[in-house]
Amino acid sequence: MIETPQGTGASKTPGRWRGLAAAAALAVVIPFSGAVPAAADANFPSPNGNTNISSILTYNDVVSQLQKLEKTSRFNVDAFTLAEYGTQVNTSEQGRDLWVATVGTGPEHVWVQGRIHGNEPYGSDSILALLKDLGTNGSPDYKLLREKFTFHFIPMYNPDGSEANLRQTILWDQETDTPRLGSNGREQRIDLNRDWTPTGFVANESLAFYEYWTSVKPDYGIDIHHQGLKQEWGTGDDVSLSLGISLAPGGPTLPGIKDGAYDVLTRQMLVHVYDELSGYGYINMDRYQVGNGLEIDIKGGVVSAMMLGLNYQGMNPEGHSNPVVFFETSGNTSDGSLGQKARGKNIQQNVLAMKELLLGLATGEVQQEDPERWEEIPHQPVTGYNTDYAGTVPVP
Repeated sequence: MIETPQGTGASKTPGRWRGLAAAAALAVVIPFSGAVPAAADANFPSPNGNTNISSILTYNDVVSQLQKLEKTSRFNVDAFTLAEYGTQVNTSEQGRDLWVATVGTGPEHVWVQGRIHGNEPYGSDSILALLKDLGTNGSPDYKLLREKFTFHFIPMYNPDGSEANLRQTILWDQETDTPRLGSNGREQRIDLNRDWTPTGFVANESLAFYEYWTSVKPDYGIDIHHQGLKQEWGTGDDVSLSLGISLAPGGPTLPGIKDGAYDVLTRQMLVHVYDELSGYGYINMDRYQVGNGLEIDIKGGVVSAMMLGLNYQGMNPEGHSNPVVFFETSGNTSDGSLGQKARGKNIQQNVLAMKELLLGLATGEVQQEDPERWEEIPHQPVTGYNTDYAGTVPVP
């Protein structure tokens, strides 16, 4: 059972038990490798280094599912490539099409991206599952979401890295159709999640999706990741899902954006997720940290650049920005700790987190949350900030 901090309100029943619908949808979109119990031990990733990646969605699988959903959806899923959309750069380093799917007719736009790291696979599955629900489910919840929002789903941001089972992507020489080599004679790799910077945009994928972002101008964003195996600070309980903000709340950067509005709203967003998912016995959450009490405060991450309103080469002259949060599922393919038997639970917790967050935003419940309750989500006492611009910055 999950230990609920006193006074958090997290013991309430999850919103209308929407998880049942999510589980049913997942059963259609992806094959479970085993039955998913209603409540189970959160210690589901395997520490034995024996991950079988044969069932991980490939690039062709993702494209096939997107095209199928476009044909079979009741509520107008539109799947297209950035080449069809018309961005100046529109393929991956190795020439693969970059795919997006939209659904909904609402005035507020939501950006949801997954698998920016190729060895973190379940962002693709989770996004496809939620896309299917939004495209086919006629229930009041999904009707509300379609009327409130227009969704922009990117299920595989890094197709080359995903095909190679790499965190990064490999820079590619189009003329020779071989990897570009550095001065050391080794292939050059780029972490796409550190490439939205004033001196970055080295990889095709970065510039392509940045141009699309400047066109969409989303109001909210969600980013889905994996992390290594992790235990909750103070209890040693295994963590299945960490809740994160890439510019630390109350830290050096976020309070100065939009007069602190994102500092408040991002915490409200994750407090709401924490409350709504705490009733599920197989989900154990904490705050995302990098060890030794350090919060991240990175400006080069994609979602950080979104919040900062990065204007690269004059493509975002009005300085559009939007709040973004991220989810980290424990286990990844490179470490051999993914835990195939828990595939359904890994994906389901992401779908539930996205759905509850979006419904909370749509109804206004998120905006009513107490942002100070961010401190009640399990975490190690903060000692400083891990930055990509000033090393480790201690708490004042």
